Amino acid sequence: MIMKDKEKLLSMDEKLRFIFSHSALKEGWDNPNVFQICTLNETNSVMKKRQEIGRGLRLAVDQSGERVPYGFEVNTLTVMANESYEQFVAALQKEIEEEEGIKFGAVEKHQFANIVISDEHGTKEFLGARRSEEIYQHLADKGYIDKNGKIQDSLKADLADNTVSLPESVQPHSDAILATLTKVAKGLSIKKHEEKKTAKLREDNGKQIVLGDDFKALWDRIKYKTTYRVNFSVGELVEKCIKEIRASVAVASAKFEYKKVKVAITEAELETFDEESKIQYYRNRNFQLPDVVTYLESNTNLTRKTVVEILLGLGDKLEAFKNNPQRFIELTSEVIRKQMRLAIVDGISYHRIGDEDYYAQELFQEEELTGYLKSMVEANKSVYDYIICDSDTEFEFAEKLEESTDVKLYAKLPAWFKIDTPLGNYNPDWAVLIDKDDGMGDQLYFVVETKSSIFSDDLRASEQAKIDCGIEHFKALSQDKNGGAIENPAKFVKADNFNTFATYLEE
Repeated sequence: MIMKDKEKLLSMDEKLRFIFSHSALKEGWDNPNVFQICTLNETNSVMKKRQEIGRGLRLAVDQSGERVPYGFEVNTLTVMANESYEQFVAALQKEIEEEEGIKFGAVEKHQFANIVISDEHGTKEFLGARRSEEIYQHLADKGYIDKNGKIQDSLKADLADNTVSLPESVQPHSDAILATLTKVAKGLSIKKHEEKKTAKLREDNGKQIVLGDDFKALWDRIKYKTTYRVNFSVGELVEKCIKEIRASVAVASAKFEYKKVKVAITEAELETFDEESKIQYYRNRNFQLPDVVTYLESNTNLTRKTVVEILLGLGDKLEAFKNNPQRFIELTSEVIRKQMRLAIVDGISYHRIGDEDYYAQELFQEEELTGYLKSMVEANKSVYDYIICDSDTEFEFAEKLEESTDVKLYAKLPAWFKIDTPLGNYNPDWAVLIDKDDGMGDQLYFVVETKSSIFSDDLRASEQAKIDCGIEHFKALSQDKNGGAIENPAKFVKADNFNTFATYLEE
């Protein structure tokens, strides 16, 4: 089947579920969906190991043959080794740095040059090489990086505390710069099997916490499902699309780049020298232009009339279409789809479906959670004995939940707890029960979304839009099916750390 009918292996209808291939991780192996490698032979060949690891690190493809996006949910390689791979991985990382010019955990002088910023007129531009070098020098002066750009522990500590010092001239763009630094400061995600652990449901007096009265009181306030309706103005959408296309879409003429290089054979390797390059812009417009209206209509699902209104509103900007039609269509489609997402969310309203449509507490008993100790927090107040965290922000928040005397019970909301939105399903982070020590026995119920920043401008548009949908969803749950307010509903809040969340406890 691998040789003659390989496409069937990707079909969900195919009964064959697992494929074991022996000695196939060498030259010519073209299967991207390798998820486990079991080494049964002793070998000191670095080349053989590199070939094996390289085949396993390819991005997987789905049933349509499309690459699965970056992320560890699918694209995780597990190596079952009969020898230590730790030294090999460290050496491989060093080789990649030397051969490809990539530095893991190091900042380059041009690291921030391609950060996109907006000027005072709203026009998009790059931060640029000069300001990138200024940031690099500032980091070096502060001792955040060494002379080779290697990130020091002081920078990691300040990143965790959100106290990184940056030059005054780039303060308006600090969030994008800090996001880049955070990404660079993280090492490769390599996890050891010995640290793998399964989280178990906690019990109190022989009864699972998840079935107790306290958790039931919390769950009853957040478990119900909703449906949504959307209402937005087509006229406003057209105006916003025109404004954003004018500001963001820059299309130059198509260009051809010619390169010429001489190659010499030496005793060690092939060497290149005397490289020449030339760029020629293709300004001959003597070709038939594609039907831009039909393309945009198909890519955005807007009506033909609305697409025409947007294009006519561009005025002179529409001339960019003639420079490079394909690029213009791609960028314009992206802008329109983004504005559509935002317009849909701005006009959305949620309504509770009814008393019979909800997520049951018992679903917690059906799911087994596994993780690695370095990303887990031991829990005494949660429904599980360990909390599996997806980020440093979540890890620190879970630790603070455990330490706080106000927190009586909490849960990391599982992946199956989903809120339906026009942009796809949204999964909030936490459900928290607060027991206020005021002598009144008052209890507060929260659903918390933890992000590294609580400011909307710092979040991706789609990410913020989903959070906005979550806010409307829980507003709907604060009312009963007849529209009346329920007593003491759960509040939906966004927090970048526990101190931010604590401010809501006094309201």
